Amino acid sequence: QCATRIPEAGALLDLLEKCPEHQKKGGFPVVAFEGLDATGKTTVTQSVKDTLNAILLRSPPACISQWRTIFDDEPAPIRRAFYAAGNYILASEIAKASTQAPVIIDRYWHSTAAYTIATEIKGKVQDLPPVHDEVYQWPEDLLKPDLVL
Repeated sequence: QCATRIPEAGALLDLLEKCPEHQKKGGFPVVAFEGLDATGKTTVTQSVKDTLNAILLRSPPACISQWRTIFDDEPAPIRRAFYAAGNYILASEIAKASTQAPVIIDRYWHSTAAYTIATEIKGKVQDLPPVHDEVYQWPEDLLKPDLVL
């Protein structure tokens, strides 16, 4: 519905539709690095990539990162949809890459979930969802990394 107002939304959905419904990881390990902004994730992921001769992927994936500033200026539900779609597109890239070499990911689903929770509660810890809320559960249809740091 927002494609008439945000033309990039149509292109994003086209990319998402090209992703296999259930991605399967290849034989190489997949390691995701998470953390706050400006804490050295990019430096560490590059170093680990070089050391392991791995493939480095980032969230949002390169194929949609040019639209990040557009979606970051949209209301929260549209912004969240952009990052969620990015996770599924990235999962498709991870599945393919993990058949060729170890895969290092600079951010993934955890960052999306953390930012969603933080913006929904507006910084008030007492407003966090209960411990067993589904927001904390890994989406069943999203490829999981082997390790998250």
